[in-house]
Amino acid sequence: METPKKEHANWQSYAVTALFIVLLTIFLKGFDFFFDLVNISLLYLFPVLFSAVRWGRGPSFFAAALGVLAFDFFFVPPLLSLTVADLRYILTFVVFLCVAGLTSSLASKLRNQFQQAQKKEANTAALYALSRKITAISDLDILLKQILQYVADTLDAKAAIILPNQHGEQQVEASSKESGDWANDEAHLTIAGWVNRNNTIAGRGTRTLSESSDLYVPLATDQQVHGVLAVQVRDRLMSEMPELIRIIEALSDLMAVAISRVKLADEAKVAQLTAESEKLRTALLDSLSHELRTPLATIIGSVTGLLEGEDVFSPDDRRELLLTTREGATRMNRLVGNLLGMVRIESGMLRLNKMWCGIEDVVGVALTQLKDALHNRVVNIAFDPDLPSVPLDEVLMEQVLMNVISNAIKYSPEGSEIRIEAEKDGDMLSLTIADEGAGILPADRERVFEKFYRGDRTKHIPGTGLGLAICKSIVEAHSGSITASARRDGRQGTVIELSLPLSQ
Repeated sequence: METPKKEHANWQSYAVTALFIVLLTIFLKGFDFFFDLVNISLLYLFPVLFSAVRWGRGPSFFAAALGVLAFDFFFVPPLLSLTVADLRYILTFVVFLCVAGLTSSLASKLRNQFQQAQKKEANTAALYALSRKITAISDLDILLKQILQYVADTLDAKAAIILPNQHGEQQVEASSKESGDWANDEAHLTIAGWVNRNNTIAGRGTRTLSESSDLYVPLATDQQVHGVLAVQVRDRLMSEMPELIRIIEALSDLMAVAISRVKLADEAKVAQLTAESEKLRTALLDSLSHELRTPLATIIGSVTGLLEGEDVFSPDDRRELLLTTREGATRMNRLVGNLLGMVRIESGMLRLNKMWCGIEDVVGVALTQLKDALHNRVVNIAFDPDLPSVPLDEVLMEQVLMNVISNAIKYSPEGSEIRIEAEKDGDMLSLTIADEGAGILPADRERVFEKFYRGDRTKHIPGTGLGLAICKSIVEAHSGSITASARRDGRQGTVIELSLPLSQ
């Protein structure tokens, strides 16, 4: 059924055609002494051709009939009468109508072909634009909604995508606006299951359920059928269905490729995460086995010596063994603390308890805890006398400084200097810890803050590679930064610089 707008356009085309013939008749009547009857009959073909190209066959046949009547009434003797004095003019009328009908049919056919070509070009351009748009989408729900919106807008029809769930049952994954009740009809799910299993199109205009008001197209690639696209085509003419099916099949192919791409990307992501998880697990177990073995062996040896040689060791020897035991236990405690800290960071459970603290106190507590591990290393402290207090989590910042200073002790020789400096730099506090160790290669200065990463120069020294990664996470949680660089005074060694904001 045509809409009022289309009906108005049709009536307008007939009215314009009639006006065209009236104006042409007035013109020819005013200058008929220049034309003979053969020329006049040929000129009446112009309205026929114009109507055929502009509006189609109906107005063109109307122009042919009205042109014959006008030609007979105004130009064929006797004038102003539909009768003819010479019967040969009847043959002229028949020839005119045949020529007008043939030209109008050819012109109308040409017009229809041009319109179809334009429509195909528009559909191809729209499909290309849609394919470019969905290429960047990696979320399946957003992808399906985008395609369904395009289907609903292009075809002016309700549409739904039906995919099998984990148990193989058909369920509506996405549907266009105002199609919820239609999309969730049990009959659709049953038909979609059949289409999915047989990878065959069904519905109106096909061999299966041809009288249905819906169309079901499988979303299939070479590998598998991913689902079914259901479109409500209503009571469209069977003559329109081949072109409509062609468009919907093109959309379904594009949709199937997009769904396959997203699924493959998700599978690749899961495989990558699994591989990374396995890699981290292996690295963690290797690090723990190396890092725990040394302090455990030290503690077991010292305690065993104290138990079995109680009368052999002097008080100084017993004190030395106890200090060794405490150092090993402290090292293990620091390792466990780093592991727990990394778990808190990775799980998003890291919460800051900020208070105004003096950086001198935090450094002092960290050095006190590491006093037994210094082994004759010289610690020089150079703080500006007017350093302001800093808003920070004292416990977490102590862990940061202990990790950084422990690295300075671990990677520098005995008797070397560890220099700690602090100064105000604008609205930031700059804290640097410099050692005289082997240093960090320029290529490793960014990567040393990654989990489990060990530089080439330090791989022979036991360690988990977690300390600086935890430091980076804690410092960045304070809205600060931490960097590694070479010493600027020309001596060998590493400088770790922490930059912390002085305001909340």
